[in-house]
Amino acid sequence: MIEENTGIIRLRKKHLPVVDRQPTEDDARRLRAAQSPRNAIMASLIVIILFSVLWSMLSVTFGRIFPWLTLLLGFLIGNAVRRAGLGLDWRFPVLAAAFTVLGSLLANIVVAAAFTAPILETTTLAVLTNLTVMTWPVFFDEVMTPADLVIALFGAGIAAFYANRRLTRAEYLALRTWGEKDDR
Repeated sequence: MIEENTGIIRLRKKHLPVVDRQPTEDDARRLRAAQSPRNAIMASLIVIILFSVLWSMLSVTFGRIFPWLTLLLGFLIGNAVRRAGLGLDWRFPVLAAAFTVLGSLLANIVVAAAFTAPILETTTLAVLTNLTVMTWPVFFDEVMTPADLVIALFGAGIAAFYANRRLTRAEYLALRTWGEKDDR
């Protein structure tokens, strides 16, 4: 027997509200219990450290500073927070955005130290360990520009966009159903 398909476009229907199995309250509890702000923070710090080192190495190699790489930092932190934190609520995008702005500042400090080290005939690590209170006004006057702040804020927006966990239809239905039971 031939199955009759009367649709004009014979594509798979991905947006039907049907799920394989009805989600339970335990499914929603497991999703909420899997959230970990601590893991998200640790992943963000690791990304910031690795990104700062790679950005400084790339900048010194080419002899140029690439400020738009902060947008890449936002993407990387957002994905790290998503994968490590498994967040479902507002805390994770806020955390990702804050760490992106902080990471942008720290990465700019490392890049400035990498460019300053050859002038002082020392290493980047020596410049970083010898930072004093007198260094900061010079850094913010000569290195940081308003454009760096704007790019960091755009990177923070990118990080916030990518920070929350992507749910399947069944997971979303479980959270929605569980949340409705709590509202009653």
